Amino acid sequence: MNPITLLVTVIFAIIAFLLFAARMPLPGIGFAILAVLTLFSLKMANNWERFVILRAGKLSSVKGPGLFVIIPVIDAITAVIDERIQTTQFNAEQALTRDTVPVNVDAVIFWHVHDAQRAALNITNYREAIDRVAQTSLREMIGASHLSALLAERKAADEVLRSEIAQKTSDWGISVNSVEIRDVAIPVGLQDAMSRQAQAEREKEARVILGSAEVEIAAKFVEAAKTYGSSPAALHLRAMNIIYETTKERGATILMPTSMVDSMSVALPAAMMQPDGLAGKA
Repeated sequence: MNPITLLVTVIFAIIAFLLFAARMPLPGIGFAILAVLTLFSLKMANNWERFVILRAGKLSSVKGPGLFVIIPVIDAITAVIDERIQTTQFNAEQALTRDTVPVNVDAVIFWHVHDAQRAALNITNYREAIDRVAQTSLREMIGASHLSALLAERKAADEVLRSEIAQKTSDWGISVNSVEIRDVAIPVGLQDAMSRQAQAEREKEARVILGSAEVEIAAKFVEAAKTYGSSPAALHLRAMNIIYETTKERGATILMPTSMVDSMSVALPAAMMQPDGLAGKA
């Protein structure tokens, strides 16, 4: 009972009591009857509630929100529908995918009633029905999907499931806002196999990248060899750089051949380039 109906009923009852105490029975009886009628006829619906009313077994109206009056005995409130967004959790255990892999899937659906009349008259228990429909649709979607698609394309699976449930529940006055798959659990043995497969694919990619790098390095070496072959001075500078890089380590004893020491001579590149100069003069 809502507080407004209770307050009005108590006021009429007090007035009736005072009239009886003042030896005015007829007005007292009238207010007493009015108090009883108010108790059974004045109703209040919250902003999110809709009252489906049958009059003599036939649909009379859908009331709410606010205060409204029904006729006692003749009118009956057959259902009070909550039109706020509801959440329903559902799952599918050991459901087989299209590639015959058993999975456990947990999901949640967000929905609301947009037509209280159809939700009350077209189905016995719409809350239980939407749970059953969601479970059935989830199993159908799993059976039509490959495991890889179910794991990688979660958003697409959510949308397919939402549209399927919405189509089945539209006649009940229910709108499906969204469906979210929360978890897809696969067998432990399959998890190990998938982990090994992913590791093998990563190793394959690493080897391909390494091979590509070797090809690029070899091409650079060929280009460098051509440059050094046509320019003795460049080769001499490279040799000096190698010696410098080798001697940077402190506390290390390095044995260097005499030919390497001779290559550090400044006169060497001049001597290598001298025949070219003489040929030019000739």
